[in-house]
Amino acid sequence: MATTDLSGMGVALITPFRQDGSIDYKALLRLVEFQIQSGTDYLVVLGTTAETPTLTEEEKALIVRKVVTQVRRRIPIVLGVGGNCTQVLVDTLKHGDFQGIDAILSVVPYYNKPSQEGLFRHYEAVAEATSLPVVLYNVPGRTGANMTAETTLRLASTFKNIIAIKEASGNIKQMDDIIKHKPADFQVISGDDGITFPLIALGAIGVISVIGNAFPKEFGRMVRLALEGDYTNARVIHSRFMELFELLFVDGNPAGVKSMLNMMGFIENKLRLPLVPTRITTYEKMRDVLHRLHIQC
Repeated sequence: MATTDLSGMGVALITPFRQDGSIDYKALLRLVEFQIQSGTDYLVVLGTTAETPTLTEEEKALIVRKVVTQVRRRIPIVLGVGGNCTQVLVDTLKHGDFQGIDAILSVVPYYNKPSQEGLFRHYEAVAEATSLPVVLYNVPGRTGANMTAETTLRLASTFKNIIAIKEASGNIKQMDDIIKHKPADFQVISGDDGITFPLIALGAIGVISVIGNAFPKEFGRMVRLALEGDYTNARVIHSRFMELFELLFVDGNPAGVKSMLNMMGFIENKLRLPLVPTRITTYEKMRDVLHRLHIQC
């Protein structure tokens, strides 16, 4: 089984839409190339930030093919493959096309609200259904279920191809417990831009970032400085972005980062229902912050 190094800054790619609601594939591939040229360490395709629940199966497959072709193995690709029906997920992993994919990111089953034993057995089935490295994704604010540190550590210790967790619980103690007691080769990844700096200081190996869609060089530099132990300079960059972190999610994700990318001329400011663009007041606040950061828009 191949391993995948997920240290540094991964970026959870958005899906650009045209005003008629169709996918803007040209804009998507421009963004992919922008990420590669800006030093992004890896890409996460079809995650939460991609508005994946609003995409058809045909659209998902075409997005993956186009991104894989554009990347040409220059950086790793992590593919979001999750669901709340374990058997359907297992069938997808056994029979799907994963050519060009380096790892999968699989979210805690949502809506069902499984017990910790249910979560363990779900990921047991996932791990046994694929030879690809598996990244767990804990985001209770979206799924309705929190995977505890004990369950994460049990999975990390039991299955060799469960290599990491994207932790977005917001529970620093829980994350710290995982970092302190994990197997040596198990990776803890921040799932929240705003706490990436302190989480790296605790021992996380990086972030799967939303704001990195718009600022891969700047935010990636903060991550690298922190990983190198240069907390003084990393803190300066972290502080510069704090106001943007707050604005990023006030109207939901990916509405905030899509507004930023729109201001920067990358995409149209379009989401698919039930998501809508940021409010005008939020948009203008973001524009003011970007100007203060000396970013052209």
